[in-house]
Amino acid sequence: MSNKGKESAVILSQECIAPDIYSMWIQTEKIAAGAVPGQFISMYTKDGSKLLPRPISLCEAESQKGQIRVVYRVTGAGTGTEQFSRMKAGDTIDILGPLGNGFPLDTANGSRAMLIGGGIGVPPMLELAKQLDGEKTLVMGYRDGQFLKEEFEQQGSLFIATEDGSAGTKGNVMDAIAANELSADIIYACGPSPMLRAIKRYAEEKKIVCYVSMEEKMACGIGACLACVCQSKEVDGHSHVHNKRVCKDGPVFLSTEVEI
Repeated sequence: MSNKGKESAVILSQECIAPDIYSMWIQTEKIAAGAVPGQFISMYTKDGSKLLPRPISLCEAESQKGQIRVVYRVTGAGTGTEQFSRMKAGDTIDILGPLGNGFPLDTANGSRAMLIGGGIGVPPMLELAKQLDGEKTLVMGYRDGQFLKEEFEQQGSLFIATEDGSAGTKGNVMDAIAANELSADIIYACGPSPMLRAIKRYAEEKKIVCYVSMEEKMACGIGACLACVCQSKEVDGHSHVHNKRVCKDGPVFLSTEVEI
């Protein structure tokens, strides 16, 4: 599903939308035309000492305008993401994508869908919410500052969990699901491993089909280096062990396919 080929794209806008969280719109007809919710792009810095790109999930893709949006967290001073945050409209950035396999849109088929995002796993759920038909319940978990709240409210019933209790349910997304007695026929989730582990267990107990987008540190982003493998139920045809490459085989998996 990857249309590989690095390109130099123009940044249309950049803004800080929450503490350490930045939103960037990029002009790229090729990626916008082929992107599927749940896929990602590799973004390259202009720092020659940083050879490896940074994988960033797609937040939105406007195919008619030829534009994509990424929402990312700055992870520290001197990092690639910190360098991205200093870029502005009119600057060019080297990107590669779309990469990986996204969420299967036809699986919902009008069912009651629950979209769950946690932390920096929140942004990729927006384009999925926009493209899914039928009844949608959105459960988003934040450490403190909220972002994309207004956009999610336009897509379905939104429930929020915050670690500090500043909004919605105090706790995590599972606390919000329990507190609001939420239910669904199918689940789509993206976030840190502890969150996905709890959601996988919940889905199996409730016998709900569940797709998870896994977060792993990546190097090449195209499946060649095996730096981002996760444990799978079946033997992988590439490495011939119980592994799957998150960048190439994922990042989206049926929850029963993988060990989290």
